[in-house]
Amino acid sequence: MNKIIYSLMRPWLFKLPPETAHHFTLNTLEILYRLKLASFLVDTIPACPCHLMGLDFPNPIGLAAGLDKNAQYIDSLATLGCGFIEVGTVTPRPQPGNPQPRLFRLPAAQALINRMGFNNDGVDNLLAHIKKAHFKGILGINIGKNFDTPLPQALDDYLICLNKIYAYADYVTVNISSPNTPGLRQLQQAKELAQLLSGLKQAQRQLAQQHEKYVPLVIKIAPDLSTTELTTLAEQLLEHQIEGVIATNTTLSRGGVDNLPHAHEAGGLSGSPLSARATEVVAQLHQLLGEQIPIIAAGGVMSVADAQAKWQAGARLIQVYTGLIYRGPILIKELAEASSSIQANAYGH
Repeated sequence: MNKIIYSLMRPWLFKLPPETAHHFTLNTLEILYRLKLASFLVDTIPACPCHLMGLDFPNPIGLAAGLDKNAQYIDSLATLGCGFIEVGTVTPRPQPGNPQPRLFRLPAAQALINRMGFNNDGVDNLLAHIKKAHFKGILGINIGKNFDTPLPQALDDYLICLNKIYAYADYVTVNISSPNTPGLRQLQQAKELAQLLSGLKQAQRQLAQQHEKYVPLVIKIAPDLSTTELTTLAEQLLEHQIEGVIATNTTLSRGGVDNLPHAHEAGGLSGSPLSARATEVVAQLHQLLGEQIPIIAAGGVMSVADAQAKWQAGARLIQVYTGLIYRGPILIKELAEASSSIQANAYGH
């Protein structure tokens, strides 16, 4: 889907309710894939291989979780040329998420507000889709807890998901930062985080022996942590030898959108207004973690300049979602084309 085609489609798509447009776009891409037409609409993506967390990525640009919650569209999304795809967030049991409407566009700010609430069909359904997929690239699976699971039992939910998906994931992301599941972000605090990471790493070691395959654990964090909280979190990531961190999830801040329609809606803000803060978190994390734990940057990647800022701040991989909605698949090509020279400059190679 080249730049011209998406520029013609976007005004029509933006007349639809956001969630309707989301499903329509994915279903259309799936139909094109099955008709073997999808590749004709997507420009060739240049290779820029990188090795991270023991994995070989064809390029450092990935699709963030939330786009394909149930892993229904892996093969068709792969035609967009990303170096990796992350599906989910998935929970042990199916759940409907929050009542609609729960997704809002703020076009003047190139932003979205969502309060989806981990709507998904459950981990067993997700696995059924993954088993049918033909995708051979890097697949991340993002896991969470059910909304009605008490916080003290949160580890149980994550372990259920981890045990079921381990054999099918190239890496597993532990989502403890969505603002739309009550109490979830408390898991980023020292005591709760230590218990969670300890339990997950113990399970990871057992599963690695069982499956003769080591699957990295990645933690997805919020952009709204204070410097003190971020420092404590980094110490925990290092202590428990977590393999990666995604910075960041959506923000509760409304900076830059205060006076726009829908700005008052509850939920997490993504897109351009999040970009600067997400980059700050990447930079702070990189100072705390050095090269010991790689950072995957997400949040407000709308252009090559946004990606460049994140790479220079210390990110190693980039994830897109809201930028894809506003810019279309051309964004992936632009980022992939720029990634080689940008990373070389960022790391002084």
